[in-house]
Amino acid sequence: MKARIALFALAAGLMLGGPVHADTLRIDEADQAVESESTRPDRGMTMKRVETRFGAPTASRPAIGDPPITAWEYGDFMVYFEYDRVIHSVDKVRLGRVN
Repeated sequence: MKARIALFALAAGLMLGGPVHADTLRIDEADQAVESESTRPDRGMTMKRVETRFGAPTASRPAIGDPPITAWEYGDFMVYFEYDRVIHSVDKVRLGRVN
């Protein structure tokens, strides 16, 4: 019994104590999205702050669902709110909605 416990402990130590390797995968589209985020509202911003910083939306959709989700449209991006907070903003190019 003690031999099994010792063998199990040794095997676990070898598995957990080994070197860890990781690769970094860079995707151009994801990198571009990160770069352009400063030109769009950040998650958590209030509707009032978005309107102050980016102006009035060119179009808006009324809140639907529970929790209520509202969409505001700007020239190059869309902003989605849950209640009065930004949950997501996305370039229209990524939505396939370029004018």
